[in-house]
Amino acid sequence: MKTSHASVSQHTLLVAGETFEDMYTVLRNKEGRTYTDEQVALLPYIKPEHPNEKEWKIRTQSSDRLVNHLQKQRKPLNILEVGSGNGWLSAKLAKIENVKVTGLEPNNIETEQAQRVFKKSNLRFITGNFSEQLFKDQPKFDVIIFAASLQYFPIFKEVIENAFALLNPNGYLHILDTNFYKEDELQIAKERCVAYFNALGLPLMSGNYFHHLFNEIYSFKHKIMFSPHTLWNKLTHQQGFYWIILKP
Repeated sequence: MKTSHASVSQHTLLVAGETFEDMYTVLRNKEGRTYTDEQVALLPYIKPEHPNEKEWKIRTQSSDRLVNHLQKQRKPLNILEVGSGNGWLSAKLAKIENVKVTGLEPNNIETEQAQRVFKKSNLRFITGNFSEQLFKDQPKFDVIIFAASLQYFPIFKEVIENAFALLNPNGYLHILDTNFYKEDELQIAKERCVAYFNALGLPLMSGNYFHHLFNEIYSFKHKIMFSPHTLWNKLTHQQGFYWIILKP
């Protein structure tokens, strides 16, 4: 990647002898988002009594919408998921006919779990920071997905342009399960974030979590595929975040 900012925000930041990976692992444990191999294998389904069950219902809806969209392409697709975590979404995408999927995750603990749980010939998981250099000798991608990962990149425009450099002609990006903010919401959101990480005893994490404005998408060719704010989606209980496609 041409910029060092995204790499710093993902995994390499050293603070008080700890890496971002160390802090992130502690955070996931405290939030109850560390899952057994058996639980990961079933995601996005999780037992109704689990404290994060509501969150996983939302991610079930968003991932189903994405898979249905990609299935309709009816052509070979080389897919990259940036920030694949424990691998559940990449594994779900790998069930689509005639696709190859790469899950990229800076946290080696999660990569190792994904490799352990999901074994498919058209699916691979690698540990690393998102960068053009990482994929310099490999085929470019038809689809790049950021699902609940953009908040770890400080500059929206930069990471999107770096992703565009990895796309084939006619390739495009998907953004989902991601918070975007209006200008008048930004300061309150940042303060809420600081308070949240302070309460968890991880104040340094707020320096690794970034808030992006919704109007930043207007710098790019874009299409809003899903908005949680339409009347129909509210009436039909379609929950979640914006699903946005960006094209170079």
